[in-house]
Amino acid sequence: MPELPEVETVRRGLLPVMEGAVFQRVTANRPDLRFPLPERLAERLEGTRIEALSRRAKYLLAETSAGLVLAMHLGMSGSFRIEADGASDVPGEFLYPRSENRLHDHVRFDLHHPDRPGASVVFNDPRRFGYMTLIERAALADHPHFRALGIEPTGNALSGASLAPRFAGRAAPLKAVLLDQSVIAGLGNIYVCEALWRARLSPRRSAGTLVAKAGGPTRRLDELASHIRETIADAIQAGGSTLRDHRQVDGDLGYFQHSFAVYGREDEPCLRPSCRGVVKRIVQSGRSTFFCPLCQR
Repeated sequence: MPELPEVETVRRGLLPVMEGAVFQRVTANRPDLRFPLPERLAERLEGTRIEALSRRAKYLLAETSAGLVLAMHLGMSGSFRIEADGASDVPGEFLYPRSENRLHDHVRFDLHHPDRPGASVVFNDPRRFGYMTLIERAALADHPHFRALGIEPTGNALSGASLAPRFAGRAAPLKAVLLDQSVIAGLGNIYVCEALWRARLSPRRSAGTLVAKAGGPTRRLDELASHIRETIADAIQAGGSTLRDHRQVDGDLGYFQHSFAVYGREDEPCLRPSCRGVVKRIVQSGRSTFFCPLCQR
């Protein structure tokens, strides 16, 4: 499943093509993806302008001039292909080939932009775990997909002070609490492992131990929040981790995977200078956790 940095990378790649453009034609090649596509999708989008292309957690949000938001989720193997200037090849070299089977082109957006040549954006998804829905902009925050989402990990809203009330009294392991989407939105398994390593915190530690008796954040909780923001920012800058099927929308590989400190490095030496530990893998809530038991406490 693509994580937040991958989705943000896709958003930035689509931004120049989609933002400010008008949906000239919308074609759905099947009635459903993971869930049924919105009723009258083409009728409700065609002729409307994309005023902004944003992201919330792992959702891409195309805000339209009709007051509707097209919310799009990549699922496990979904990707967008940009077709422009008569060419459909995506530039860049791939470690693993992107799906080129047009049978998996499920939704196509033909776009018109007043200041640039037209382009098309095609959603391809071999496994069909992705989905799209239309939501009234005013109702977005209360929609079932969004109302329980926590703090975004990409801005100053994520801090020790904002996490303290969410951690207070919780005996659950730190890893499990960080993966709780009602605590932090969009934070996934890979980057939780990496952030905990940077913060020198064990994934098995109880989350409540990072909250002071008075209810405020401890120094280590402040540091954890900072390391989460930095880890996500570094991954976005590098283009995400590019695991399995996911690729950047502009075709370039993401290279953050080559700088993983612990993820996928079971039985390898810890990369922290002066640490003699060896990366260990355990399973928590059905997910692989990688950490150094020597320097992460």
